[in-house]
Amino acid sequence: MKARFAVIGIVVADMARSLAFYRELGLDLPASADAEGHVEHVLPGGVKLAWDTEATIASFTPDFTPPAPGGRLSLAFEAESPAEVDALHEHLVGLGHHSELAPFDAFWGQRYAVVLDPDGNGVDLFAAR
Repeated sequence: MKARFAVIGIVVADMARSLAFYRELGLDLPASADAEGHVEHVLPGGVKLAWDTEATIASFTPDFTPPAPGGRLSLAFEAESPAEVDALHEHLVGLGHHSELAPFDAFWGQRYAVVLDPDGNGVDLFAAR
């Protein structure tokens, strides 16, 4: 038997706040999704990025305890240029999101930065140098 990788799921405390963050990264998420308990977005290549509120998970998992913020999930978004990494990082931090790692020229040949999403998950921003 084989399974096909299909979905990356994120458990969120506040759906509207989380979706607003990912809209800033270019995902086209309808405003009506802000009030939903489960949201899916198909990424290029067909894999889905999905968000579930803590309440949704608790509705079918009786012993659910919300996870501590961050640390186990990281998503990466590729920018078109090193300057765009800097600008996107500055924009997200200006909106009040925490910078985990300010933009720098990484030894592996990328301009690289990390900003935390509203639930403390690392979101990498990178571009080839």
